[in-house]
Amino acid sequence: MDRPETEPAGPEPHIRAYKILLLKVLEQRPSGTRQRLADALGKHRSFVTQITSPSYATPIPQKHLATLFSVCHFSQAERDAFMIAYRKAHKGRLDIGDAARKTRHLTLLVPDLGDDKHNGAFDRAVGDFIQKMAGLMRKSGGDE
Repeated sequence: MDRPETEPAGPEPHIRAYKILLLKVLEQRPSGTRQRLADALGKHRSFVTQITSPSYATPIPQKHLATLFSVCHFSQAERDAFMIAYRKAHKGRLDIGDAARKTRHLTLLVPDLGDDKHNGAFDRAVGDFIQKMAGLMRKSGGDE
């Protein structure tokens, strides 16, 4: 027990800490923000529930941070507080470069393919394409 009493054991309490901060941000946003976040991530709303609820130990994947900040309209102070807690939870496994990158939300009108399974696959494919294109831009220096 060399650990001070104020320092929680393991990453879970720190994950809970940043999720509590996220929950406070979400509670101040308009209704529908969670659905917009799910759409922007190309995920089901249940995934958003898992990554935003302090009751779940599921961490928020680093690759989703920029989208989270953009869709939820984090203020700079909210982002700074969140990132302090996020870094504590994920020490040694973190490259925050993309999280600090400014993003914007884009709404597209796409065809309805007739069922949720196909629509979800289409949405994920579009999201994956955008992520790959952004990665190519960073590698070529076109994102500076």
